[in-house]
Amino acid sequence: MKIIKSQTIYEKVQEKLEEINTNLNTNTQKLFENYTGPFANEIRENTKTAREKKLPLCQDTGIVEFFVFKPYDLSFEEPLHRTLYRVVKDTYEKNGYRKSTVLDPLYSRINKMDNLPAIIHEFEIENSDVLEIWMIAKGGGSENLSALYMILPSSTEDDVINIVVQHVLKNGPNACPPINVGIGIGGTADMAILISKLALFTDEYFPKLPYLERYDNLAKKLHLFINELHIGVQALGFGSTCQSVKVYAYPTHIATLPMAISVDCYLSRTGRVVINA
Repeated sequence: MKIIKSQTIYEKVQEKLEEINTNLNTNTQKLFENYTGPFANEIRENTKTAREKKLPLCQDTGIVEFFVFKPYDLSFEEPLHRTLYRVVKDTYEKNGYRKSTVLDPLYSRINKMDNLPAIIHEFEIENSDVLEIWMIAKGGGSENLSALYMILPSSTEDDVINIVVQHVLKNGPNACPPINVGIGIGGTADMAILISKLALFTDEYFPKLPYLERYDNLAKKLHLFINELHIGVQALGFGSTCQSVKVYAYPTHIATLPMAISVDCYLSRTGRVVINA
């Protein structure tokens, strides 16, 4: 039985959580190096200030969502969710990040002022010697663009493209473009949503099966069509509308075809921690 110290997890996740909230990721940084549209200088100056002064890139520091991939024979000194909750609470309090979680979602909507609970998904992996923890600080503007469509099993690639493009055309300006788009096709309704969220990450876990090449080609087409909408940086009509598109697929029932869309803002505050077991 492998054991990882809770303090090791705490320290590495805290470091990464602070990094994604204050450092613009490399891909987005390169994109803005060549951007000459409205507020180009301000955007570059803001990201530089955030990095140097350890200030949040955006006032909406999001709700934190974790995807944990762990060896099946791995144990922890304390329940993993307790460690991750402590990390979120302490990191947001220590750095003065905005606390955005409300307890009762429909009625009182009282803010706990600790940004808890975090959202945690756990997966057991065979033949693995590492614990991987992926995290995303998800702002409200981009999360509001999430969508689930239960489309006809007879739907075509063109149908999928039309749904996604129309969805972004209608809602994309509200998500601080240039956006990142994750598409999940197949599984059940909840699985489609889950894999669409995973598609927002730079690092991929899902294996590259032969049939998935078709979905990579679909992603490339979607990327092209979305950028042709010319929504632009911060919806001002200049520069890229979309940074990236990924499409993940999963086996599904013969009578169903779930399709989910997840969107992340231009900051793409995602991170990955790998700890040897």
